[in-house]
Amino acid sequence: MATYATYNYDVLVIGAGGAGLRAAIEAANAGVSVGLICKSLLGKAHTVMAEGGMAAAMANNDDRDSWRVHFADTMRGGQYVNNWRMAELHAKEAPDRVRELEGWGAVFDRTPDGRINQRNFGGHRYPRLAHVGDRTGLELIRTLQDHAVYLGMTVHMEHTVIELILDNGRAAGCLAYDRERGRFHVFAAKAIVLATGGVGRAYKITSNSWEGTGDGHALAFRAGAELMDMEFIQFHPTGMVWPPSVRGILVTEGVRGEGGVLKNSEGRRFMFDDIPDNYKPQTASDPEEGWRYTQGDKSARRPPELLTRDHVARCINREVKAGRGSPHGGVFLDIAWIKEKIKDSETHIKRKLPSMYHQFKELADLDITREPMEIGPTTHYIMGGIRVDADTQESSIPGLFAAGECASGINGANRLGGNSLSDLIVFGKRAGEFASEFATKHGQARVDDGAVERAVKVSLEPFERGEAGENPYKVQADLQETMQALVGIVRQESEMRDAFERIQQLKSRAARVGVVGHREYHAGWHTCLDLRNLLTVAECITLSAIERKESRGGHFREDYPDKVAEFSTFNIVSRQGAGDSVQISHVPIPPIPDYLKEVIEEQKS
Repeated sequence: MATYATYNYDVLVIGAGGAGLRAAIEAANAGVSVGLICKSLLGKAHTVMAEGGMAAAMANNDDRDSWRVHFADTMRGGQYVNNWRMAELHAKEAPDRVRELEGWGAVFDRTPDGRINQRNFGGHRYPRLAHVGDRTGLELIRTLQDHAVYLGMTVHMEHTVIELILDNGRAAGCLAYDRERGRFHVFAAKAIVLATGGVGRAYKITSNSWEGTGDGHALAFRAGAELMDMEFIQFHPTGMVWPPSVRGILVTEGVRGEGGVLKNSEGRRFMFDDIPDNYKPQTASDPEEGWRYTQGDKSARRPPELLTRDHVARCINREVKAGRGSPHGGVFLDIAWIKEKIKDSETHIKRKLPSMYHQFKELADLDITREPMEIGPTTHYIMGGIRVDADTQESSIPGLFAAGECASGINGANRLGGNSLSDLIVFGKRAGEFASEFATKHGQARVDDGAVERAVKVSLEPFERGEAGENPYKVQADLQETMQALVGIVRQESEMRDAFERIQQLKSRAARVGVVGHREYHAGWHTCLDLRNLLTVAECITLSAIERKESRGGHFREDYPDKVAEFSTFNIVSRQGAGDSVQISHVPIPPIPDYLKEVIEEQKS
């Protein structure tokens, strides 16, 4: 066997976003040795793009808030196919995790009396998002990064994991390559935490950065773990649409939380036209009430712009299809209108939304304090991921844990804005805690040399094909076009079956991709390796979406536009079949205990 750089840790964390860093910190605090692998540079994780805040029922801005309300909001937003235990743990533990960040140096915006300030966000009944202007994700990463460095763990930057290695069914390690030289590295570990983020790069229009290629999902799937809820993709309602070079870049929900409104080309606030029955008791009856809500009036109800993301995205899509969209295929998001309500609104907007002001000024030459923004839906988040135990975050593979976006359960059919950042720190901590406990109780597993060599061989095959091979960029672009057009916001059976057939063809083409040159910083070769993961998650998404013959949350089917009671009783699970096929099955949702049923019922009014 060739000689590769080899490392040995008690706990290996793959991914250095919010969940990965929090897991690594917790494991290091337990006294075990920790290795941290990040695909990019430390501090550059996609978590920094989560701008609006982190949801935690601290009741700093409204004393009516509590874990009970947060739990009920999360379950309602997820259309009740969430893992109720994860939703409960998240609602109860998020406040402590936020205060912990403050203790580690996070500088949150403050209320007039000095407490952590919390803002309104879509789907949340009360102002709940602890925030740092509109740069909360950046502050989260900065704080966790500093604390992780302080604890002294080993960080492997610009390394990408190719394959997980098992020992008699237990996680034993992984094979990775470094981007700088293209060298292979072998990692052995007693326990592994996957915290690799999302799958947005399977779609043409996405808010996700280049790292979001479904690595953790696919690594776990190929190792034998189960993926759950893969049909549920969140299309964030507000991404940039113009100019083309920035299409899909996120426009934070915080704009709407601060009073921004959605208008069509006729100047009408179309969100008042379609308010779901189960949200009508909590939604403003007119624009004036909605404005008062954003300014902290406890007697007012939230504006319809702050309904759940899946609903807002579909309403925008409807306006565009009806010919009432903006010039470049979106609608208008207007925060400049608040000059009618606030003196010196320009300064107010720049103070509340500094990143958004600079983003539009620099990228679109547009001043959001004076003009409305053009926005449209963008692929933002996947609710589906690795099926894990709610308390420990362990997958069906012993010693393999997962947290953050690559894990499933808490969000059900749709994630509420702001729940992602608090999800990272709540379940990142739990994953690190139980991974270190597993590592303490179990000895070192064996990393099979044969498995390493097979993975290396497959990884180098594109160089053997050279110029005679397929262009990996073209294959990826064709996959993105397929998923965007056929498995997007609005779905139907015939189109998704067409997508499935195209994915099979793309898999054949991906097996023939070729590159030339050396391995140092070879983006073409990296794309060849990413394709395998992207195609895996795309197939799981498509087959799961075909299987769910109803509309629920982020999954809307034109041919089955209504919710079906039967589909509320199970989750759809993907697992590897013969060869590289995907097998779909149903897993019953455990009954919600009576004490949590009572919480849900009491919050319906």
